[in-house]
Amino acid sequence: MSKKLAAEFIGTFWLVLGGCGSAVLAGVFLKDGVPVGIGLAGVSLAFGLTVLTMAYAIGHISGCHLNPAVTVGLWAGGRHPAAEVLPYVVAQVLGAIAGAFTLLVIASGQPGFEVASGLGANGFGAHSPGGYSLAAGFLIEVVMTLMFLVIILGATDRRAPAGFAPLAIGLGLTLIHLVTIPVTGTSVNPARSTGPALMVGDWALGQLWLFWVAPIIGALIAGYAYRWLGDEK
Repeated sequence: MSKKLAAEFIGTFWLVLGGCGSAVLAGVFLKDGVPVGIGLAGVSLAFGLTVLTMAYAIGHISGCHLNPAVTVGLWAGGRHPAAEVLPYVVAQVLGAIAGAFTLLVIASGQPGFEVASGLGANGFGAHSPGGYSLAAGFLIEVVMTLMFLVIILGATDRRAPAGFAPLAIGLGLTLIHLVTIPVTGTSVNPARSTGPALMVGDWALGQLWLFWVAPIIGALIAGYAYRWLGDEK
């Protein structure tokens, strides 16, 4: 169990450092006045690549959840023991906090950096990248987490082609970010949202509840629905 939890810590650390780091350090970047940042598409790909690489690195150790919603969804789908849900979630949140803290230290090395700018924190309303409402943010986080869990449950089904699950899951997360970054900055992962929110404080902590409630709802729906959908009877 200790090895599983260590793997989840490392994997979630990598997801936050790599994914949020791509947004904070490289999303919008000027070199001699010329834009060389990776933009929305690059940030979306970075998040997908963190999950893909960790799936191959630690999937055989812990299952590579890296996300409390994934753990809860897999439990609801009958794929994860109830006794391991809370320990997994704690390890994921701690990994996310470590990743966000590391990113904060790195980002602070640039003159003029202000943590209040967000550090990749998720938000709605005035803190949504596109100014989207609470209702829009809530709905898209539920639906996108639901679909993410359907991808995970389907790709890891024993009847699915072996060895390709990390590709499907990583590309699925990339697609989700391409769609939802303008709305909430994309969570679908309570741990990923918690790390940056704790570093930013203020508004980010005040809005953090949505990025726990909505993804968990979506994950539970997907888990129970896939029990029926994937039933061989």
